[in-house]
Amino acid sequence: MMNTSWRTAASRHAYSLRPRQLPSRPFSTVVDQQPLPTRSPLRSDHEQPEEKQTQHAEEIFRRAVAATQVRNNWTKEEISAIYHQPLMKLAYESGSVHRRFHDPAEVQLCTLMNIKTGGCTEDCSYCAQSTRYQKGTGLEAKKVETVESVLEAARVARARGSTRFCMGAAWRDMRGRKNALRNIRAMVQGVRALGMESCVTLGMIDGAQAQELKEAGLTAYNHNVDTSREFYPSIISTRSYDERLKTLAHVRDAGINVCSGGILGLGESAQDRVGLLLTVSTLPSHPESFPVNALVPIKGTPLGDRPPVDFASMLRTIATARILMPATVIRIAAGRKSMSEEQQALCFMAGANAVFTGEKMLTTDCNGWDEDSVLFGRWGLRPMEPRVK
Repeated sequence: MMNTSWRTAASRHAYSLRPRQLPSRPFSTVVDQQPLPTRSPLRSDHEQPEEKQTQHAEEIFRRAVAATQVRNNWTKEEISAIYHQPLMKLAYESGSVHRRFHDPAEVQLCTLMNIKTGGCTEDCSYCAQSTRYQKGTGLEAKKVETVESVLEAARVARARGSTRFCMGAAWRDMRGRKNALRNIRAMVQGVRALGMESCVTLGMIDGAQAQELKEAGLTAYNHNVDTSREFYPSIISTRSYDERLKTLAHVRDAGINVCSGGILGLGESAQDRVGLLLTVSTLPSHPESFPVNALVPIKGTPLGDRPPVDFASMLRTIATARILMPATVIRIAAGRKSMSEEQQALCFMAGANAVFTGEKMLTTDCNGWDEDSVLFGRWGLRPMEPRVK
């Protein structure tokens, strides 16, 4: 549980709250703590007082929400100033940016299929598909699904309203997997023939493999950076941060859309979420898709007992991402199952415009098509048309 001792923006009047413990519960409304400078009687007149720092942060925020063009030169200071704005103000202004660049009634429906379950040699602390945690999770590795079984699942997804079909394989990389890559090419071609966007996540790939997937008609490649560069080694040791960025570069160089996001609730700090946003918003080109995942703790993994991330942190991350990357599709991914309709609606109002829907999200539960149909009808939303090149 994070320290909930905090000061409001009105702390310029030296008003403060006594520290208290709040109960840990899913999607509570505890705000991320923004450390504020302490007042000192020895402060020089030439030093920047708290009030001026607040004004500076507000000026950064004002310029950011007024922008009409995409930029890639954000600084950590700017992102932190945006992220730590009062939450209702942040969500309102990010919604305004959202409406400037997108139709706020459109939400992309994506379905994710696990085409190769388990057997991964990575040690990602959150993942049930790692062989290192197999004894604790009880998840057994399976062979790659057949092309026809995958395309049948894609046909079902299309009939239920999904316009993007994503295929995930639990591999570290694609080295020595020529036969598997050939079958995946066929899957991609089949999905595109259905008029759907196609996305895959296959671990690390090189430039030649990315080019093969491009020639097959792949719309997007998912490869999450997960968290900040600083916190990343606490979660994964078998693949470096730079290796993840290299895969994204191969994907971009091949002309494939990049899908890259993060996971909240790993034990990271608010500044690590700022660091995650810094990584993706300063790439040479913003990811076309930014998934925001809330950790779904899985028993048997090192993070199996983590408490759920606060909803306020999800909303802050989505809203800040919308301001930093106004043209990007922002997807509520893992963890949506635990969110109420009202919480999801807040995310859509703040800039999220994509969800995963269907039967499963790899190894965890997913909101179903019927459930989302009711949600969309109640809140006046409609499925986004495919965005294919």
